[in-house]
Amino acid sequence: MAEQAYPKKALSIFSLLLIVAAVLFYWVWGVSYGSWNIFSAENMGVYSIFVVLLGLGVFGLLLAKYKQ
Repeated sequence: MAEQAYPKKALSIFSLLLIVAAVLFYWVWGVSYGSWNIFSAENMGVYSIFVVLLGLGVFGLLLAKYKQ
């Protein structure tokens, strides 16, 4: 049987780290600038980074879960 390129455990850990990084990034931004509304026009950059990190983390977890 061929060895997998990326083991499920490593992929899951990396995906969880991406989700934690997204939440920490949003939290640090909110504490630093006092702005918790990521949907306002001034905070679109923060929103885009948050969504990309969170989306990749969730996608990685789903990929690890359903990977054969």
